[in-house]
Amino acid sequence: MTTSSGSAAGMPSGMTTATAAIRGDQAFPAPTEPAKPGYIAWLLVAQLVFFIALLGPAIVGIGLKIQSLVDAGVIAENGANGAVAVLGGFGALFATIANVVFGRLSDRTTSRLGRRRIWIVTGTVIMTVAFLIMAVAPNLLYATIGWSLAQLGANMALAPFIATIADQVPKFQRGKITAALGIAQNVGVLGGTYVAQAFVGQLVIMFVAPAVVAIIVMVIFVVVLPDRRLPVAPPRATLRNWAETFWVSPRKNPDFALAWWSRFLITFAAFGFTTFRFFYLLNHIGVPEGDVLGVISTSVLIYTIALVAASYFAGWLSDRLGCRKVFVWSSTALFAIGTFALIFVQDVSGFYVLEALLGLAFGIYVGVDLALVVDVLPNPENSGKDLGVFNIANALPQTLAPLVGGILVYVSDPTGNNYALWFSVCAIAAIVGALVIFPIKKVR
Repeated sequence: MTTSSGSAAGMPSGMTTATAAIRGDQAFPAPTEPAKPGYIAWLLVAQLVFFIALLGPAIVGIGLKIQSLVDAGVIAENGANGAVAVLGGFGALFATIANVVFGRLSDRTTSRLGRRRIWIVTGTVIMTVAFLIMAVAPNLLYATIGWSLAQLGANMALAPFIATIADQVPKFQRGKITAALGIAQNVGVLGGTYVAQAFVGQLVIMFVAPAVVAIIVMVIFVVVLPDRRLPVAPPRATLRNWAETFWVSPRKNPDFALAWWSRFLITFAAFGFTTFRFFYLLNHIGVPEGDVLGVISTSVLIYTIALVAASYFAGWLSDRLGCRKVFVWSSTALFAIGTFALIFVQDVSGFYVLEALLGLAFGIYVGVDLALVVDVLPNPENSGKDLGVFNIANALPQTLAPLVGGILVYVSDPTGNNYALWFSVCAIAAIVGALVIFPIKKVR
């Protein structure tokens, strides 16, 4: 969070790992009774509040923090995009590692409080303290440390939080609940931008206050959560066991590998835009600094509406037709067109149109892509681990896109604003992401 994050594909890494947790481990029998209403209600509330707390800083706060350091003379005027790349890249790296590691650690926890509770609350507290560090950071180094720790804490909480679905929700309820979680996350994206807009100029409140509310809600959630204690300590994991957590052989499982690369490339393209959106609006379109937050909030609203509607319809139609590939490759290609068109936008109205197009494209993609991935999983007995590997394709680009983009946007242009080159690269990445879907054989 991954995050992080932004409108187009701005899903923090916990959401893909959420699905990785669906099977859970076999220490307890799979749930067969409907999940308790209190658990479901607080699961959705906690998801919404947590993502408001996480995504406000991710979508808007990073840009504002970097701009405040530019205004203070700590960062050069033409170094803002490079600073965003450094901060965002390190944060996403911490998110990638933390999500996988703490998800597995929570599976193996033998605390009397249960497997999940301690990680959920501790991670949220770490995220809150880290946001405070970031808000008051006097330079890029401390801001990067704060954001990296925030991503570590957020994913420490998210991985076990989502894993409770495997613990508590029977198979016949999971589709509806995970769909509702997806809607809560996207509403959280929107809510985060409005919270950030309300407290512009007050970075400490913007970063910390929603996170404090998240702590309160998460505490209530873990009290309601019927988390069970692991009865027997699992065997000690070897280095090979940990290494295998991150790997599925592409030679033995080519369809899975192709789906992995498709997700990697469209996420790379999406974060290639959202990472630099604040300064793209400021420097390319020429939006006054005081109006940038309002433009971002409106664009995220447009994007979210398009994504939710398209995702629901695409998933329904894909099930009815019994095919996946056409939806995935066509939506990825459409996303590439929208990304490339950002080069030619000259005003805010045109930007809003493209946000709608990107939301439509990514909504179709997320409505069908996961179903395609499940269809090509190498081994149903290892679906949790394999979907964890797939989550890397969602999280790793959040590290690479800011770093590569920072080089191309900043180093290749003395003004530090070479968006034409960067968005062309992102569009090419998305096109390749569409093409790699065609050779998949296991699904239509």
